[in-house]
Amino acid sequence: MLLAVDAGNTNVVFSIFDGETLRAKWRASSDSKRTADEYAVWLTQLMTLEDLRPADVTEAIIANVVPAAAYHLTALCESFFQAKPMVIGDPQVDLGIQVRMDRPENVGADRLVNAVAAHHSYGGPLIAIDFGTATTFDIIGPDGAYEGGVIAPSAQHSSEALYRAAAQLPRVKIERPEHVIGKDTVPGMKSGIYWGYVGLIEGLVARIREEYGQPMKVIATGGLAPIYAEATSVIEAVDQDLTLRGLCLIHAANAGA
Repeated sequence: MLLAVDAGNTNVVFSIFDGETLRAKWRASSDSKRTADEYAVWLTQLMTLEDLRPADVTEAIIANVVPAAAYHLTALCESFFQAKPMVIGDPQVDLGIQVRMDRPENVGADRLVNAVAAHHSYGGPLIAIDFGTATTFDIIGPDGAYEGGVIAPSAQHSSEALYRAAAQLPRVKIERPEHVIGKDTVPGMKSGIYWGYVGLIEGLVARIREEYGQPMKVIATGGLAPIYAEATSVIEAVDQDLTLRGLCLIHAANAGA
């Protein structure tokens, strides 16, 4: 079985694939100081709840955007699962797509993995929106090439910035408010955060399509994807396992090669 690890700035997602079947996945908060031993204690206990053993894992692959966590995640795979991991970004790992950027080495590993999975499942050209630590809009060409993107602050961080900057404004939950026009402070904040980001999504998608000059599908992934997808028709599909499936596809292609 394959251990696929998606390490982001906010969360680390561990998943187990049996062939192309996603058997289980677990999420932990990102902490670059967390050691391989600490990960192992947590992960192996969760595996037992799914009737999985460390010995079941024979291969591993990692997409990581937190450089300080790289050593511990690699050590986890090698020490506790006896599997030398493929690492997205290593020269010997072929993504199978072109990266048409001025500096391809600066593109986040998760964004490239998303491009692989999105093109495999939905074709192209398309826009893949990832509601993660940042809200990213990634452009995938008809041939699967990564052609660029847009990076915006996440709704969570915008909400937190508003709370920290204004003494009389509270923290609010990101959710669809009953009305656009708020009749009090909290409803007004919720409306601005929610409908403001709906406007950001629709506006950026429209401008990307206009500049690209072709019809483009739009898919979304990440924690807030379902919340925002229900409010706008521009998002045509929500795929919460996009990155994990991309890791599985890349591993299969490289293992076969």
